[in-house]
Amino acid sequence: MTTPSLVSPDEIRDRFSTAMSAMYQAEVPQYEALLALVEEVNRETLARDTVLAERLDAHDELNRLNVERHGAIRVGTAAELAMLRRLFAVMGMHPVGYYDLSEAGVPVHSTAFRPIDDAALARNPFRVFTSLLRLELIESDALRERAATILEARDIFTAGARELIALSEAQGGLDDEQAERFVAEALETFRWHRDATVDLDTYEALHAEHRLIADVVCFRGPHINHLTPRTLDIDEVQRRMPAAGMTPKEVIEGPPRRDCPILLRQTSFKALEEPTRFRGEHQGTHTARFGEIEQRGVALTGEGRALYDRLLTASREQTKGLANEPHQRALAKSFGEFPDDEAALRREGLAFFEYRLTDTGRDAAPERETDLEALIAKGLVTARPITYEDFLPVSAAGIFQSNLGGTQNDAYAGHANKGAFEDALGAAVTDELALYAKREAASKERVLKALRH
Repeated sequence: MTTPSLVSPDEIRDRFSTAMSAMYQAEVPQYEALLALVEEVNRETLARDTVLAERLDAHDELNRLNVERHGAIRVGTAAELAMLRRLFAVMGMHPVGYYDLSEAGVPVHSTAFRPIDDAALARNPFRVFTSLLRLELIESDALRERAATILEARDIFTAGARELIALSEAQGGLDDEQAERFVAEALETFRWHRDATVDLDTYEALHAEHRLIADVVCFRGPHINHLTPRTLDIDEVQRRMPAAGMTPKEVIEGPPRRDCPILLRQTSFKALEEPTRFRGEHQGTHTARFGEIEQRGVALTGEGRALYDRLLTASREQTKGLANEPHQRALAKSFGEFPDDEAALRREGLAFFEYRLTDTGRDAAPERETDLEALIAKGLVTARPITYEDFLPVSAAGIFQSNLGGTQNDAYAGHANKGAFEDALGAAVTDELALYAKREAASKERVLKALRH
């Protein structure tokens, strides 16, 4: 009797992200319009910028662009977070980065579950930004205890999902039939349920404390609250959203528009007001789920991030209260000292790059030169920006706030606790800068070794 072969985690992740997209499209019809708009803008951008199109094609990024999505969920307990870690591990997704959103008045801290190796990212870079509610930041003892009691009574995972997660851990993966069942069972955790688990008075009390607390505590599970496609021109998507029936948030989050994009820029359309049934037969609405778009640039080194953070902080007074266009102009002016070409970013150690041999380099005689800039000048080596795969806490908080009515509470601010988050997770989070540095270093070693022989 032959043992069924196991499906790769990358394949399971690809199936799951496809199923998630289909489910969200059915639940949020505007998401379909958003996908169509992003596809239209990407197509026009590639037709207009042939250099960009050739680069993406040469590095197999066009196929990735079409499937790329990230989702976001919020959970309420350490047990929920720990089980999610095990669920995502079945799909080859690992916790990367720690994000303290309390610094922006939002009572959660977060990580991003995502693939981490090059082949997995190329296949499908699906990510889920996952936040854990920080009940300890709720000032009212009675409200905090009520929220904890409600969360303790629910199970956001199906029995089938729990069984298949354990099976995957025991046998080192899932076969094809098991993978199909896993996708179906896991999807239930992320589904929207219009029936709240609490009465209207409880919902309103939690909502008054913070809308996000009500969103996490009052429902059967952590419904996916947005699913984000990647665009090549976020400014154009923002400009066209109203004509496509979507109301964009006031400003694009993240760095300004640049010739050499850095990190991550995000925008969204306003959250939906969805009919909700509360216990006791009360009818109402809940507002949490929205549509988001992102544009990704090069990952920055520690020095690059320090410069970015300093310039962003300095720009706040100049950009405060401005509409998107003047906001972007003021932001661009504030970022004037940040180099805007790849060679300068490389030379100044501000961004991460992957080094590869050119055709000339592959055919060259053994080379003693080890300075990569010199090898690039000789035409033996090429460097391409390493795409930023992660998130920005200030941008995430800005998106959260704009879609939760701008709600924040300064009493939550400044309470980072990475250790408590990792204790709840049941594992350490991977440092994203270390991942980029390792990838860059490995590429340098490969090209220098190849040139010596």
